[in-house]
Amino acid sequence: MARIKQLPLHEAQKIAAGEVVDRPANVVKELVENAIDAGATHITLHIIDGGKELIRVIDNGCGMSPEDARLCFLHHATSKITSVHDLSSINTFGFRGEALSSISAVSHVTLLTNEDGIEGTKLVLHAGVIESESVVPCVQGTDITVEQLFYNMPARKKFLKTRDTEWRQIVHLFQAFVLDYQSIHFKMYSEGSELYNCPPTQHVSQRFAQLWDATLAQSLIEVSGQNSAYKVHVRGLISNHQYYRYDRSCMYFFVNNRWVKNIALTKALTKGYLNVIPADRYPAVCLFITIDPHEVDINIHPRKEEVQFLHPRSVETLVTQVVKNGLERHLSEQIGKEVTFYQEKKPISYSPDMPFSMPLSMQTPSFEIDAPFMPIQTVSTTPVVQAASLGIQEQLFSNNEPSNQSHMPQEITPILGNYTVLGQFNKTYILIEQEQGLFLVDQHAAHERILYEKFANRFENNQPVALLFPIMVTVALDDLDILASHYYLFSENGIMWQQIGQNQIAISSLPVHAKEIDVQELIHQTIGWLKEYKQVDKDNFQKIIHEKLHAQMACKAAVKAGDILTMAHMEQLLADLMQTPNRFTCPHGRPTGWLLSLNEIERKFKRKL
Repeated sequence: MARIKQLPLHEAQKIAAGEVVDRPANVVKELVENAIDAGATHITLHIIDGGKELIRVIDNGCGMSPEDARLCFLHHATSKITSVHDLSSINTFGFRGEALSSISAVSHVTLLTNEDGIEGTKLVLHAGVIESESVVPCVQGTDITVEQLFYNMPARKKFLKTRDTEWRQIVHLFQAFVLDYQSIHFKMYSEGSELYNCPPTQHVSQRFAQLWDATLAQSLIEVSGQNSAYKVHVRGLISNHQYYRYDRSCMYFFVNNRWVKNIALTKALTKGYLNVIPADRYPAVCLFITIDPHEVDINIHPRKEEVQFLHPRSVETLVTQVVKNGLERHLSEQIGKEVTFYQEKKPISYSPDMPFSMPLSMQTPSFEIDAPFMPIQTVSTTPVVQAASLGIQEQLFSNNEPSNQSHMPQEITPILGNYTVLGQFNKTYILIEQEQGLFLVDQHAAHERILYEKFANRFENNQPVALLFPIMVTVALDDLDILASHYYLFSENGIMWQQIGQNQIAISSLPVHAKEIDVQELIHQTIGWLKEYKQVDKDNFQKIIHEKLHAQMACKAAVKAGDILTMAHMEQLLADLMQTPNRFTCPHGRPTGWLLSLNEIERKFKRKL
């Protein structure tokens, strides 16, 4: 008896559908691409339950005749190609005839279409089988509804992500279409409410304003370049050196007007921004790559989301160079307008009578120091001594009894145990004379570790401090759901907020040590982390987010390099540090102290060989 059997056609089609459709965003992609191929100038998208319950796409394109309406759901039925040889020069989206066949095989589909504006055709399909066909009045174009995705494939449905995750995938895809086709009027509804209304625009920068905000649109730079030898042209918009985001969600690449995902292109782009924006920050980018169709393969992925270039290095090098040239040109133009690139630091206020464990910005000022202008740049220095061993650091920070005094007279240089505080060097390091040599403590790293441990240990029982004036934070529409679903993470860390508008939240309470930090930056950074670690299991996810929140708040609340400290402040910082666990490094892994050994000093002065 034969053990190998041929699967029934309907079962084979359901299995094959998984290659083209594995989540709601794939359905949206195929339907919107069909609408664009049909010449639509107005496309409306309706989503319910992140696309798992309903996806509906309405367009005013050319529509279909009754015969074409029936044929479009057959496997490998297409109007775009006649043989495999046509693939090398294809310029349309759908061409293999798999999308509608696959979608209809795993859902309930209702199609309304009209090609002549007189009367239309209505088809109702269940699991790929036409259940009913009728003639109905409808406007020219196509209206297709997909309901109960994977209702007949429980194994596939089980692996769909949460509503919020699937919704974000659809929003990201919708934004790509809006950026790519400025001449089309796009609308998007979720749960019956309109979220995006993007009329046609003259320039892609206006699309950024429609999708995000005017601040981003005003920060964009036009770039362009080409490689004639390989027939590649790159043009588009990139954000300038003063704008950056906390995740990669605003980086878009289009190859011959098709949105693609390509890791190599992302790396090439990042290389162009090297030393321009901070590490772990990302630009906003919309780059259009035009290339000879014979030089690129768009058929390597079942959903045509990835592409393969015949000469990838030439394309990547061009992307990097276009970005670098654009940033350099922008800076040159700004300098020509005599715009300064210096940031004035606020006057630093201190009160010797206040315990140093409080953030300096919360202390009652007793005098002010006007800090000089500081250039916005990263300075790299090479240490001249080796890091102190943990044993020496342990000796420095543990051989002394913690001081119970909140401060000491400023004019006295006290000797605590076996070391003496000498003063401050370069407004950054606390100098300590110690038996083994000269020990330098990084004031920012040390205070950062102190605050981090306080945040980590006290937040469970910490009562947030109510703000007299709530802080308003504007977030992207698709980020509000992320914040709402993780509200507990913020409340557990003493950050209380509520939504007050379509894309705004009001921060009403903060931890006492974090009252003066940049809350807007903290919220956007946290959103980036929530997206980045969404695949991590629940327990590790919460641990990671808590640790990163504590580290970020500690970093922003701690004293900075350049802050002038009194002797009392330095002594209090060291006393707090001696009582702090994990005191040898800051939360980011940088050492809090370095030892310039006596032996090293004596060798520099030729006292020892």
